[in-house]
Amino acid sequence: MTVAATLQILADPVRAAILERLATESLCVCHLQDELGAKQTLVSHHLRALREAGLVLAEPCGRFTYYRLAPGAFDEVRDSVAGLAAASAADVPRRPC
Repeated sequence: MTVAATLQILADPVRAAILERLATESLCVCHLQDELGAKQTLVSHHLRALREAGLVLAEPCGRFTYYRLAPGAFDEVRDSVAGLAAASAADVPRRPC
């Protein structure tokens, strides 16, 4: 997945909220419903998009499925944004006209 595509996935407020919560612990849909105050269908829809993008992993546990961040899924985005942040702080040359 490209950096731009990942950023597009992250731009959705519900998906961003899900990822923020999964950054601290593995959660199931019922936990995310409670924390977000969202309906099960909405949470499941966004989790599916996050899984298909390779950003989260699903781990079955009995009758529940727990979700967690996929290891390394954000490395390319981190590196790209860090490069932009460093460039924004640098004194770059001006191209003559």
